[in-house]
Amino acid sequence: MARGWESKSVEAQIEESRSTRHTAATRALKAEQAQSQIRIKKSDLLLSRSRVLQQLENSSNERFNELMRRTLSDLDKQIAALAN
Repeated sequence: MARGWESKSVEAQIEESRSTRHTAATRALKAEQAQSQIRIKKSDLLLSRSRVLQQLENSSNERFNELMRRTLSDLDKQIAALAN
């Protein structure tokens, strides 16, 4: 009878070990995906920033330029937030 309980305990330990390894691998994958998404978001923001700078340089409309400066400021804040 004791042997039966012992084998169930070993089986439970093996299953727990497998589950732990799977969970660790899943966490690592999720962390990698999160980093990838952050890099993509930062790249998009930098591209938007360069476009806004180009529009700011080519525009002579002061109201539009003010809008572009505010947009540029907002993009800079978002980029800084991603860096943290």
